[in-house]
Amino acid sequence: MTDNIPLQPVRHKKRHDNKRRDGCCPWSRCCGGGDFRPRTVWLGHPEKREQRYPRNVINNQKYNFFTFLPGVLFNQFKYFFNLYFLLLACSQFVNELRLGALYTYWVPLGFVLIITIAREAVEEVRCFLRDKEVNSQIYSKLSTRGTVKVKSSGIQVGDLIIVEKNQRVPADMIFLRTSERNGSCFLRTDQLDGETDWKLRLPVACTQRLPTAADLLQIRSFIYAEEPNIDIHNFIGTFTREDGDPPVNESLSIENTLWASTVIASGTVVGVVIYTGKELRSVMNTSNPRHKIGLFDLEVNCLTKILFGALVVVSLVMVALQHFAGRWYLQIFRFLLLFSNIVPISLRVNLDMGKMVFSWMIKKDSKIPGTVVRASTIPEQLGRISYLLTDKTGTLTQNEMVFRRLHLGTVAYGMDSMDEVQSHVFSAYTQPPHDLQASRAPGATKVRKTISSRVHEAVKAIALVHNVTPVYESNGVTDQAEAEQHYEDTCRVYQASSPDEVSLVQWTESVGLTLVGRDQSSMQLRTPSGQILNFTILQIFPFTYESKRMGIIVRDESTGEITFYMKGADVVMAGIVQYNDWLEEECGNMAREGLRVLVVAKKSLTEEQYQDFEARYVQAKLSVHDRSLKVATVIESLEMEMELLCLTGVEDQLQADVRPTLEILRNAGIKVWMLTGDKLETATCTAKNAHLVTRNQDIHVFRSVTTRSEAHLELNAFRRKHDCALVISGDSLEVCLKYYEYEFMELACQCPAVVCCRCAPTQKAQIVRLLQERTGKLTCAVGDGGNDVSMIQEADCGVGVEGKEGKQASLAADFSITQFKHLGRLLMVHGRNSYKRSAALSQFVIHRSLCISTMQAVFSSVFYFASVPLYQGFLIIG
Repeated sequence: MTDNIPLQPVRHKKRHDNKRRDGCCPWSRCCGGGDFRPRTVWLGHPEKREQRYPRNVINNQKYNFFTFLPGVLFNQFKYFFNLYFLLLACSQFVNELRLGALYTYWVPLGFVLIITIAREAVEEVRCFLRDKEVNSQIYSKLSTRGTVKVKSSGIQVGDLIIVEKNQRVPADMIFLRTSERNGSCFLRTDQLDGETDWKLRLPVACTQRLPTAADLLQIRSFIYAEEPNIDIHNFIGTFTREDGDPPVNESLSIENTLWASTVIASGTVVGVVIYTGKELRSVMNTSNPRHKIGLFDLEVNCLTKILFGALVVVSLVMVALQHFAGRWYLQIFRFLLLFSNIVPISLRVNLDMGKMVFSWMIKKDSKIPGTVVRASTIPEQLGRISYLLTDKTGTLTQNEMVFRRLHLGTVAYGMDSMDEVQSHVFSAYTQPPHDLQASRAPGATKVRKTISSRVHEAVKAIALVHNVTPVYESNGVTDQAEAEQHYEDTCRVYQASSPDEVSLVQWTESVGLTLVGRDQSSMQLRTPSGQILNFTILQIFPFTYESKRMGIIVRDESTGEITFYMKGADVVMAGIVQYNDWLEEECGNMAREGLRVLVVAKKSLTEEQYQDFEARYVQAKLSVHDRSLKVATVIESLEMEMELLCLTGVEDQLQADVRPTLEILRNAGIKVWMLTGDKLETATCTAKNAHLVTRNQDIHVFRSVTTRSEAHLELNAFRRKHDCALVISGDSLEVCLKYYEYEFMELACQCPAVVCCRCAPTQKAQIVRLLQERTGKLTCAVGDGGNDVSMIQEADCGVGVEGKEGKQASLAADFSITQFKHLGRLLMVHGRNSYKRSAALSQFVIHRSLCISTMQAVFSSVFYFASVPLYQGFLIIG
């Protein structure tokens, strides 16, 4: 028996996340909604554009003024249940078919329609006001007339826009200048990628060197930008200044971008707009909201069809017993109306009133305070969930990192022994040189000296290899300038693109080596004795998902030594560091404890080695084609035989009661999938720590694949595993779904848990949609950031968590909670009770109507099968 599976390429349907966003009208190309193409953008000259671009307008409404009423009515009457009652009410306008007063038919139907239209109108007005607020925000624009004010909706491609601190970026821009002394700025991207970590952004070096921002209009320069796409983690472009001597060419990457919907966290920045409107990264990663109909309503709709079939049969039987005498076809319609109680119109009214009561009970539950119901039509859906898809950052975790362990191979330091590390660092910077020479004689002292030196080297490396920037703020006593000049500890705040980085730098501060200053080209550390160590930053290699590591080359100003420091995941660092026999074992031990493990190493470089590397590195960065591959090849030439310094272990604090909540859901038969934009190693550690993956379960990490054949081999390897959790990256997931969608979903649905990392917002929504299509089961999506909105809107039940990432997910969700632990009671108690009560109520109403219809049939039989209403029969008997 072979282990290979006969995988067939998928002929899948076109999905709306991959379709071209051309708009809904044939004139969309003329309005700037045509095919996406690369572009050349001249700084400050939007009139020089090569093509028409869409207006910079945000529109999240489902309807407009003209389509609102037809759209709402269509969504109501496209189901047989509602259409039947409409036809029934309309039939009473025909005199031959009228059986009673018009209000007995139109009042219940009108009541339901008015409630529905009012609810939809309120939501549309709220959405319109939110969009109007965003589109009306005022920004400053640089022009030949000076600085002018412009609305967000009036911004065009090529405009030079000034964005202040704590202001939202109105469009996708290239970062040109900043007011910060260190020549960089930080972004809050929580509404874009779901990560609360601040991202470091760097301006174009040529424009940052200009004396003033107004000089941007005096130079002849342009930017070449790639075509708009949904990838928020990568960008390829070039900056060219033609009036320079010689002309200046600079490469542009993700570090030079300011995506829309992010917020400037430090300083004032100037950027040039390259994408607007429907071409924004944030808009392209958002799916259109859909009108949600509960499975219970669909089942009632199906039951209505069955009852209508019974109604038709009964009517035909009654006419047949009259031997089809006279105008028998009118008699059929009269009997259909006479026995219409078989399909009771009161069922719809009772169910809607019941749902309103269930929603009120959820909001008033004191055990889940702050819960808000925004979709009162689907509370019973909560009790029928089969798959729960949850975000990680801010939903399962608090996104607060705590340093737990430092491992040097022969010795490890935990939280209870950090004072030893502090003493080693203190002695390294305070002990005189002659005392160090004298202390080498005794054997025990020699061992202590060796360990002290290793600890010092490890702490120094951790304090240098990062992208953290210390920022000084006024505390009411000391102003900002004075605090920055004297490195005031009470005024210092660390800013970084990862909470892991901040926790490591805060730990080095706690043991005596403090990061007190940093800009684009230098870094300052303060020793326990108060001495300032100055380092020149020669090169920085930021962390990427492909490399799984980051590095920095610095020059010690006091000695002139050039050192290459690097830290990264053990899977890649194991092949970079010198041979050792403890790295793999200790990394495994720390990972089993739920810690995020980083391997730290260093390598000394000569001046000649560095100059040779720099020349090759600059040349690779200027490449437009295969830039990433060429740059990675040059960097890898340095990554050989590095000295292993230490391992660090950091723990991400979970939200309260996450583990028992997940256990309750798992015991209820709900499968939990975690979809996150975070790194693979981080997501795996969190899954273990939250017990999403139990201790006796194996984890299969899906290897990175880029081609169909690689996906085939990896799926075959995964097929051989049994009862193991799956961890897969967004890139590999995209390849598998492109070629082997059916086989991959079949295998994934058999897993007890699935973790998808580095997921784009549209990928999250795509996974939800595939689960619905392939399994036919109900899904629930939980998230707290703007990047989770697409997933929440696509799921059968969307739950938003109000947290640090704002309220965007909460406002877009069907239900809003304040903590993840409330999800257990929301699903297990309120969801289950709502479903049971709705089912009991519908059965009671249908049973009552059948009893009335039976009585009607008896009375009609008494009067020789005549179409006589029940109340008229009582009058005749009386």
